[in-house]
Amino acid sequence: QVQLRESGGGLVQTGGSLRLSCADSGRTFTDYMMGWFRRTPGKEREFVAAISWNGGRLYYADSVQSRFTISRDNAANTMDLQMADLKPEDTGVYYCAGDVNKGANGWYSNGDHYGQGTQVTVSS
Repeated sequence: QVQLRESGGGLVQTGGSLRLSCADSGRTFTDYMMGWFRRTPGKEREFVAAISWNGGRLYYADSVQSRFTISRDNAANTMDLQMADLKPEDTGVYYCAGDVNKGANGWYSNGDHYGQGTQVTVSS
């Protein structure tokens, strides 16, 4: 059974840091690319970052490049997103995703494998 669960969201001031974690309790995505998406106020869900199955390839949205770092631990079936220098525009619900791919219309999860999300709020 596919089960992705995020944790680590919260309230932080501008310039602060947060670390999000995703647990793949079904051990479903060890051999797949995983990633993070977010839904910010007034916008559709958007791609944030992705990591290949072995961590060898990393991808970031331009808006978070150099501020966010994605990582994974396949032995523990977890994936993390270290967020630094947070800005108010980073506020939103962050979703962990499995079997992430990039298509003609952008990044997506093949099969819509998303967690329930964790709220990140950055105050100005």
